[in-house]
Amino acid sequence: MSELTQAPRSVRRLLDRGVILHSPLSVEIDDSVSPERISPGVVIHAGCKISGAETSIGPGSKIGQEAPATIENCQLGHGVELKGGFFSNATFLDKSYMGSGAHVRAGTLLEEESGAAHTVGFKQTIFFPFVTAGSLINFCDALMAGGTGRKDHGEIGSSYIHFNFTPHQDKATASLIGDVPLGVFLNQPPVFLGGQGGLVGPARIAYGVVLPAGVICRQDVLEEGALFVPRNITGGSRKFVIGAYRDIGKIVEKNLLYIGNLWALSAWYSDVRVRAMSGDPFREACRIGALERIKSGLDERIRRLKELADKMTFSLQCGRSTLPRELQTQQQMFKERWPEMETLLRKGPDATVGAVFREMFLDEWEQTPPTHAYIEAIKSLSPDACATGATWLQAIVAFVTTFCRL
Repeated sequence: MSELTQAPRSVRRLLDRGVILHSPLSVEIDDSVSPERISPGVVIHAGCKISGAETSIGPGSKIGQEAPATIENCQLGHGVELKGGFFSNATFLDKSYMGSGAHVRAGTLLEEESGAAHTVGFKQTIFFPFVTAGSLINFCDALMAGGTGRKDHGEIGSSYIHFNFTPHQDKATASLIGDVPLGVFLNQPPVFLGGQGGLVGPARIAYGVVLPAGVICRQDVLEEGALFVPRNITGGSRKFVIGAYRDIGKIVEKNLLYIGNLWALSAWYSDVRVRAMSGDPFREACRIGALERIKSGLDERIRRLKELADKMTFSLQCGRSTLPRELQTQQQMFKERWPEMETLLRKGPDATVGAVFREMFLDEWEQTPPTHAYIEAIKSLSPDACATGATWLQAIVAFVTTFCRL
């Protein structure tokens, strides 16, 4: 015990609270961390660093089991395992997990029982429940849904990459694998992204799609339950000028769709998840953290879309003599309409959007048995209730995509 008297006050306060610190003198707890936000019984292994007033770690969670872990302003629900790496401004719901060597940055939200194995990089990444990633993966700027349970989960194979930076040096590249309006009800087929493969953003992938191992997918796959067979790419070269775009319609459309889905997810956390999470301080901290992650995602996507709009002046100059008239008109319209679009995208839909379906769904949601078992509560909903809720959320998505369409 004499050695523990040498430990910083912040460490001793956690010990007094019943937090299990293996090798307490090797653990760094910043003074910004509130002891009340770390549950008794949490296990923190040697060499870990924890900081941030917004950090919250729920019961049964384990930190640094395989390697030292650094946690900055993260929220962990019940039974979360972060086995080693760097975690900053991210939220992990109940029983989510990350292996050692993780590099998890701002805007990341892992919902219940989702996670990844070792040496994985996430930023602005959202996984719905059960989605599972292997090892040696870089999967930033993407939302992935699909799957009905741990034995029927969405899968990202090892050594997979989401390509999120273009030769034009923009990142208007967020990809939507599944979606929010259907994905939240945990009743859709899983998506399989085979190992040693990649997805070039921005892309849309439907539920039940299989992208085979070793394949780079450079297009949308919108047929549900499809096995993707890539096109042969012919050889050769052509002149390329950085910043000289051609058809931007699909890029803008897919960015708007992604933003609309984020607004729908924000409504879900504000109006639906509150019932299942607000009675427990650690789950409520995760719900608030999730809303911050979604806001971060909205800010990121709008900023990246603005950067694309700002590039239109140069693109139009480059294409004055070679770009078809309709594409020049398209780019000019995007440039001119961007201030109006940005205002709407940042404001988002008001409470009247889909209000009838929202109230119908919430009436049935309130009648489900009161429980903190969120997944069980969702799975207890009737098919009609799920359809009603999906219609409400789809109305939010449609509001964004319709009013901002070029």
